[in-house]
Amino acid sequence: MVKKADKTRYFTPHEVSMHSAPDDCWVSFLGGVYDLTKFIKLNEGPLVQPFVRNAGQDISHWFDKETSDIKTHVDPITNIERPHCPEGRFLHIAPNEPTSDWDTSYGSPWWRDKACQVGLLSMRTRVIRIKNVLTSQEDKLEVPSEETIREIRERYLNYNWHAASYTWKVMLQKDGEYVFTLLDMDKTLDDNGVTDEQDAFEALGIPDDYYIPVIHLYYKDDLTVA
Repeated sequence: MVKKADKTRYFTPHEVSMHSAPDDCWVSFLGGVYDLTKFIKLNEGPLVQPFVRNAGQDISHWFDKETSDIKTHVDPITNIERPHCPEGRFLHIAPNEPTSDWDTSYGSPWWRDKACQVGLLSMRTRVIRIKNVLTSQEDKLEVPSEETIREIRERYLNYNWHAASYTWKVMLQKDGEYVFTLLDMDKTLDDNGVTDEQDAFEALGIPDDYYIPVIHLYYKDDLTVA
C-alpha cells in the first residue's frame, strides 16, 4: 500500500479498482474516493448489493452533478419524483411504498458522509520512469498529475526505502541545451517544467508510451530512513 500523507490524498483509478471486495469496498464519484466497507458490514442484504457489484469502480453516473445528490426520475405509475436506481434500491434510499419499518435514524446518507471519504480521484494520471543513477534500477510509476514531487516520492518508497536520501533531477531544455535540473519537491511535474505530452501525442497519432519522462535519482550519502 502507498503510505498515507496528512493532507488529502489523490488516488488513481487503478488504485481504487484494487479495493473491489465486500470486505474492502471503495468507489469513486464526483471526484471523491469513498470507503463503503463499513456500510456493507453493518447492513448485509440486498440494499448493499449495488455497492458490491460496483466495488472499485466509478459511480458518478448515479449522481446529479449540479446537486451532488442521487439522480431522480418521475415514477410512471405514481407520477412521483423518486431516486433513480437502475441497479435496484440501495442503502438510505426510501422504499417506494410507505412502510412502518423504514429506519430514518441513520443521520446523513452515505453519499454525504465525509467520514468515509478517503481522498480525491485524480482527474488525470501520468506515467513516469524513475532511474536510480547509483544502482541503474529503473521503475515505472503511474502517478496523479495533481501530486507534488514530494508526494510522488512517498509512492516510490515501495521501491526504495531510502528515497529521501537522493537528489531528484530531470533533464530539461534551457538556453538551447539539455541540462539536469533539480526538481522542486513541493511542485507538481508540470510546475517543474515536465510537461504532459499525452494530448499532443494523441492528436498526432503517436503512442502515448513513445516518450515517458525520466526522473534521475542521485545519491546524497546519507541513508535517510523514510
